[in-house]
Amino acid sequence: MKSLWRDEEAKKCSDDLALRVYTSRLLGRDKSLVLHGGGNTSVKIEETNIFGEPETVLYVKGSGWDLETIEAPGFSPVRLDHVLKLAKLPVLSDPQMVNELTTHMLRASAPAPSIETILHGCLPYRFVDHTHADAVLAISNTANGEQRIREVYGNRCVVIPYLMPGFELARYCAEAFSREKTADTIGMVLLNHGIFSFGANARESYERMIDLVTLAEDYLQSRGALVSEEPSTAVPRVAAPAQALLRKRLSSLVGAPMLMRTVTNARTLAFAAHPDCAGYSQRGPITPDHIIRTKRIPMLGSDVDSYASAYREYFAINEPGAHDRKAILDQAPRVVLDPALGMTTLGRSAKDALVVAELYEHSMDVIRCAEALGGYRPLGQAELFEVEYWDLEQAKLKKSGKPPVFLGEVALVTGAASGIGKAAVESLLARGAAVLGLDVNPSVQNLHQRADYLGLTCDLTDPAKVRASIELAILQFGGLDMAVLNAGVFGESRRIADMGDAEWRRVMAVNLDANLAMLRLIHPFLKLAPRGGRVAVIGSKNVPAPGPGAAAYSASKAALNQLVRVAALEWGAEGIRINSLHPNAVFDTGLWTDEVLAQRAANYGMSVEQYKTRNVMKVEISSHDVAELAAELCGPLFAKTTAAQIPVDGGDDRVI
Repeated sequence: MKSLWRDEEAKKCSDDLALRVYTSRLLGRDKSLVLHGGGNTSVKIEETNIFGEPETVLYVKGSGWDLETIEAPGFSPVRLDHVLKLAKLPVLSDPQMVNELTTHMLRASAPAPSIETILHGCLPYRFVDHTHADAVLAISNTANGEQRIREVYGNRCVVIPYLMPGFELARYCAEAFSREKTADTIGMVLLNHGIFSFGANARESYERMIDLVTLAEDYLQSRGALVSEEPSTAVPRVAAPAQALLRKRLSSLVGAPMLMRTVTNARTLAFAAHPDCAGYSQRGPITPDHIIRTKRIPMLGSDVDSYASAYREYFAINEPGAHDRKAILDQAPRVVLDPALGMTTLGRSAKDALVVAELYEHSMDVIRCAEALGGYRPLGQAELFEVEYWDLEQAKLKKSGKPPVFLGEVALVTGAASGIGKAAVESLLARGAAVLGLDVNPSVQNLHQRADYLGLTCDLTDPAKVRASIELAILQFGGLDMAVLNAGVFGESRRIADMGDAEWRRVMAVNLDANLAMLRLIHPFLKLAPRGGRVAVIGSKNVPAPGPGAAAYSASKAALNQLVRVAALEWGAEGIRINSLHPNAVFDTGLWTDEVLAQRAANYGMSVEQYKTRNVMKVEISSHDVAELAAELCGPLFAKTTAAQIPVDGGDDRVI
């Protein structure tokens, strides 16, 4: 393992907190050290309080922040003297500890301090780093893990037996550290948990972590147990329809829509195909911080019924009643290993499924290293049960509240780079959906940097590219539940006598033909939506009230509207509902360039400003207004509505 410290970058840091942020991010960049909120760091800084008195403040990573992206506000400032007093108490419940730490922060807006704040405070060093290094966990999770860890580190590290995080662990570490540390001590290993390093400055603490983990990697290497990259193998093609069907079956068993991420690569295929996988994948997680229920099934490939059967068998139910649903949701495995497909992970959100996938890929490395070292031996079920039903974990569940309306569901939005499409992406994300955004404009790829958004550049008039985009989303999210078909072009404003064939065909190709092709492609997936498929089509006021100079646009939108009505007739029995919105005068969309706006106003003998405000309510209609209604059309309020045509125009006298 190599140090990522760069003097030129460190010199930009103005104080110790900035340096703490810098080295925390260096740790976070290495996924073999920390993943998705794992690990924590701290720094002790002398400050002057509001009374002009000196005091030492412990800045410790706050709850909800990730080391890879943490910023200064992500550190919780806690009075160190109070932390040290807490450490001397004979007994302190974890809820009491959380309350004491939270009420002794110096910034009310700061995140909740790490559960290991007292532990950080007790270590007599300015900077403290804590990671869940893969190499250290691989050595620790063996039958004689403590002996091996002591062999690796000698006096460099104090070794602590496994204790659940919280007050008891902090107090035990404080006592053991003061008793066992030597002049050579630069770290501390918590068996089956992780490793600490510390130092007088940011660089010393960070590079000691790198040195300590390197010692663990060297130990594995010397015994032929360090995992190397798998040779590239032919990766099978996963059938998107089978994935969507599998998601529907598993969601039905769980009782709630689930997102499903399939990871088929050399690493997952090799792990799932290993003859001992069925055994060691069920022994438990590599650390209690990462409890992930796993099910390894025989070679099933796309045999969806067998998947569902194996999944049901895992938590020993048949067709549970509604009263069992929450328990099943908690008990259901989040990782399915299949030698034919590699790994499938499930979660109520795209982030959950992604986090599980990345955590378990690293778990694969740890397990394989431990197996090569003599056998993977994680903590027992008693310790895992204690963590899973820890009062602090249960408190988190109680605080979770009502889930977003589209949690666990997937939506497709066309024309997503701007205007109504862009607003629709935001409305659907806000309601908890994972979203695939398609647009010919490459900017669609960068609309959002988050696990629940996939933006792809795609020419909607090319069915092959559209199909490939949808299949990619199915592998990333598991299926498709909703679609907002928004992409369209207006074309030049021309009288029929002046309309050219090429212009007519271009408008029809985008506004009608591409939507017909899209409906054909998404229909098989909408049929498999756990809550039924939903489509909102963005039509136009020109459907009920066409205007001069817009023959191609008006005709294409009218034909599209008729297509929606036929689809409603054909798909209703399959649980798919499809409705149209007819917006008008939405001037913050890509259709309304200055030139088009001026032409349309001229056709009506109006100024541009008059044209913008010509609805009976004298209100402005924004892309957000249309997008919100499109999202609501896909929600439970319209669960029994299909083939509706709803104006979003502030009242147009010609439509009325």
